[in-house]
Amino acid sequence: MTLNAFSLQGKVAWITGASYGIGFAIAKAYAQCGAAVVFNDINRELVDKGLEAYHQVGIQARGYVCDVTHEDEVASLVAQITQEVGVIDILVNNAGIIRRIPMTEMSAAEFRMVIDVDLNAPFICAKMVIPGMIRKGGGKIINICSMMSELGRETVSAYAAAKGGLKMLTRNIASEYGSYNIQCNGLGPGYIATPQTAPLREKQSDGNPHPFDSFILAKTPANRWGTPEDLMGPAVFLASDASNFVNGHILYVDGGILAYIGKQP
Repeated sequence: MTLNAFSLQGKVAWITGASYGIGFAIAKAYAQCGAAVVFNDINRELVDKGLEAYHQVGIQARGYVCDVTHEDEVASLVAQITQEVGVIDILVNNAGIIRRIPMTEMSAAEFRMVIDVDLNAPFICAKMVIPGMIRKGGGKIINICSMMSELGRETVSAYAAAKGGLKMLTRNIASEYGSYNIQCNGLGPGYIATPQTAPLREKQSDGNPHPFDSFILAKTPANRWGTPEDLMGPAVFLASDASNFVNGHILYVDGGILAYIGKQP
């Protein structure tokens, strides 16, 4: 194997919800490795902000408005991308939401909303791209999993249920379509400094760190939050020929959290 195995030259990569944060960092890495990048978000404002962000770093990405929880919208978008850019070689199911609500206070509608975005949408997007991948002779599907694919925590019952389900969806896609040279793997970020986690890192009114910030630093051997850039190399690996015999795997990029029992009191 040579370093060319990590090239994405000539590939079409679709990253959902990639206007900012983790999705943006992954898309930027793919563009740097030669892929044509397309992304979607739920409204025009987010897509336009994303396009401006890509333009500022010199990437000619294509952005589309699409609600990935709606099958008809996803089917139309996949057809449009195929016509305008090419058959999708790489799908990154990155779009997601979280609702931090104690389980007994969470409505069933709120629970379903999280499941719909974080689990049903990856199913829909994968379902729509797999036929094109089969016709082309292979492809890569990368599901953005989470520490909550393995661990529980207060107030995130819906998110943990969705991300645990996404781990098993990942393994099942690998099982069902591996014979078509389709590799489906999960990328499991640890606690990453993004706008979504910003409230957990804000200093308190007394100037002290947020208790959750202190908790995460104590639980992470790397002694820091991750950055979106920490995910770029692993995401390229899972999208490239370098991972052609890696299937159904969840690659955790967590600074060592899952390996660590924590500091002795």
